[in-house]
Amino acid sequence: MTPPAAPRHAGGRLMLVLALLGALVAGTLAGAGPAGAAGYRYWSFWELSGGGWVYATQGPSVERPADGDVQGFRFAVSEDSQDATQPRGAHDFAAICKGTPARPGTKRVALVIDPGTAADAPAGETPPEPRTACARLSPDATSADGLAAVARPLRYDSHALLCAIAGYPRSGCGEQVSVSRPAGGASAHPSAAGDASSGGRHIPSAGVVVGIAVVALLGVAAIWQSRRRRG
Repeated sequence: MTPPAAPRHAGGRLMLVLALLGALVAGTLAGAGPAGAAGYRYWSFWELSGGGWVYATQGPSVERPADGDVQGFRFAVSEDSQDATQPRGAHDFAAICKGTPARPGTKRVALVIDPGTAADAPAGETPPEPRTACARLSPDATSADGLAAVARPLRYDSHALLCAIAGYPRSGCGEQVSVSRPAGGASAHPSAAGDASSGGRHIPSAGVVVGIAVVALLGVAAIWQSRRRRG
């Protein structure tokens, strides 16, 4: 491939250097991402739609399910919502709520509660078995109300992040861990706990980080060029 022509002035040289630096940052992050990245250990929240699980766009304290809805909670280590692990087991509303008949002035919500596997459990803890429950609620009740009706005790942090369902886990809340992916793109597994707590918020993907870096580099270039013109 023919290399680009050399720029004829200092500003052009700066832009070329910045572009090459941006490409270097992108390549470095893309190469490092699959081998190891930051993840979070937390309860993810799901809704059943079209026969499959969909990652909820609102938290359980805000979401107000309708009668006949199925919602799921899964405890696992995930890098972001695209990587999050879905609840396991049966998720048929009729089967879960067959012992809870319809009643006027109430709604029924089926809940799938999956504490995950030993690989995702905090040190020294063993996850309980997955289970299902049918919550009978008032028409305006939230998903958090449904969970409280069938899976106490619940634990939340100061930002209303759900930390524990039915007392699991005993401690911790959305803590950051490092995860590794074997060659071939297998699921992420935790390898070591980090020091900082994430508050359960999803981390940006490598693409977002690269974008931020490139924008910052172009911003520097724009300021430099502006100063040259004023000079």
